[in-house]
Amino acid sequence: MIPSLPRPTWLRAGTAAYAALFFAFLFLPLVVVAVFAFNDAPYPAPPWRGFTLDWFGGGKGRTGLFADGPLLHSLATSAWVAAWVTLLSVLVGTANAFLIERARFAGKQALSLLMLAPLVIPGVILGISILAFASRLAQFADDLFGLELDFLRPGLTLVVLGQFSYIVAIATLTIAARLKRFDITLEEAAYNLGASRAAVFATITLPYLKPALIGAAVISFLMSFENFNTTLMLVGSDPPLTVLMYGRMREGASPVLNAVSLFLMVASAALALVLMRGGRRAD
Repeated sequence: MIPSLPRPTWLRAGTAAYAALFFAFLFLPLVVVAVFAFNDAPYPAPPWRGFTLDWFGGGKGRTGLFADGPLLHSLATSAWVAAWVTLLSVLVGTANAFLIERARFAGKQALSLLMLAPLVIPGVILGISILAFASRLAQFADDLFGLELDFLRPGLTLVVLGQFSYIVAIATLTIAARLKRFDITLEEAAYNLGASRAAVFATITLPYLKPALIGAAVISFLMSFENFNTTLMLVGSDPPLTVLMYGRMREGASPVLNAVSLFLMVASAALALVLMRGGRRAD
């Protein structure tokens, strides 16, 4: 159908109804969680018992989000893990993008496909595989050389490596897509004028890639922060937020979890908007 032609009434109504149902499916659960973060009741569900901020600041014998030490610690742990995963993913993803788009070597296509393999592996399987391999390697080093490689045991270092193993593929695709559209004659002209390789990269290539780097960083950070399946298999005694929330949900749901969810929704949206705006300015 040509978009400029008038559509029948039933088609317009059907399109509007579909759009309304689709957005309701996406956002209604988030709205419910946000609303009942302010419910003056000891459970995170209807009926409504009145407005309160106790689930954020505490009061009436309740421990709110900002007074819950273990919850805040797990929040900081998730941010620490996400920061390292983001840094590693952007750095290695940039190198991978140049390898895919600029280098010429045998087996390049197979290597490019192999980089995407972690994306199609379930997170639980990926986590178990990394845990088994790392534990086996640590045990081998201990038996053969007497070395205690604690970073290969369940803990935050292994969580960072586990998340990085698949998030780096997404960062690579994001940066490679931008690099593919780059006009390489700009670099050639700079070389002809006597610029060094480092100067060309810093003044021409890197500014062009900046929007993709920012986008890859945002995606990497948010994916790491919300990851659960892989993290659950690799975590030690210092659980990130998703694992801690899962444990508390098993013990019994609390409106504090609604407050955490609302806080994360607002913080994630604000972070994404700020960084995306910075990416548009760079573009």
